[in-house]
Amino acid sequence: MPTQFELRHKNAQFANAVKSGKKAVKPSRQEQLLKRSPVSLWALGIVLFVILGGVIFELARILFL
Repeated sequence: MPTQFELRHKNAQFANAVKSGKKAVKPSRQEQLLKRSPVSLWALGIVLFVILGGVIFELARILFL
């Protein structure tokens, strides 16, 4: 188990790294929200299914009828 001195030293190193412009290990909540897509994956999947399904049916109608 690390000693109190070692913990303080590691915390100071981490704080200095963050202050010097290096990225923190864990991104903030605000950064996570900015990277999120406004459309969820399942909604995107449904939209793609409807569009691609319509294209496939239209091609089948054109080719076989």
